Amino acid sequence: MLIEAYRQLFDAFGPQHWWPGETPFEVIVGAVLTQNTSWRNVERAIHNLREADLLEPRALYDVPVEELEELIQPAGYFRVKARRLRSMLEFIIEQFDGSLEAMFRTELSELRGRLLGVHGIGPETADSILLYAGGLLSFVVDAYTHRVFARHGWIGFDADYHQIQDYVQGELPQDVPLYNEYHALLVRVGKDYCRKSNPKCAECPLQEMLPSGEPLTPD
Repeated sequence: MLIEAYRQLFDAFGPQHWWPGETPFEVIVGAVLTQNTSWRNVERAIHNLREADLLEPRALYDVPVEELEELIQPAGYFRVKARRLRSMLEFIIEQFDGSLEAMFRTELSELRGRLLGVHGIGPETADSILLYAGGLLSFVVDAYTHRVFARHGWIGFDADYHQIQDYVQGELPQDVPLYNEYHALLVRVGKDYCRKSNPKCAECPLQEMLPSGEPLTPD
């Protein structure tokens, strides 16, 4: 079921080239900054960091929080995000001596658990870092994934993050590029068709996979 859905989405949209980022560290920064904002705003913040030559762990770690707030202001919630980014930087510098290579050599379940212990890093952000920056087998679940899968009856509307992730990883081949592309395609179909309100089901590439041709709704 999930592989067939993937094929239909890929045929409809093609490769999504996600996550945009020139380096793994830039991807990590983007994963923290994209919480509760659009990617366009994140790009503006990352541009500021790039112009200041700060897209490197130690360089950014040395920046005072007040200056960091100013640099990332376009991403919104800049005071909160500056502290979250600072916590992530402390994790990289203090536990891995600033080496992303060393960080991503850590056993996956251990690293994921440690990331979840960093202030402001929830499951979606942690898995985005693991998959997109580290190239590790950790499927990213978001609101689009939940909505698309639940409306098709593949999961329950009350399924939580880890239940959805376990379901997906149990159904799909263990393949990092597949995880990467699938998540990006789900974001695309969720934004363009499987909207929270006024979904465009008749035009959706997954329309024929809806039960009885109509999306399920929560009880």
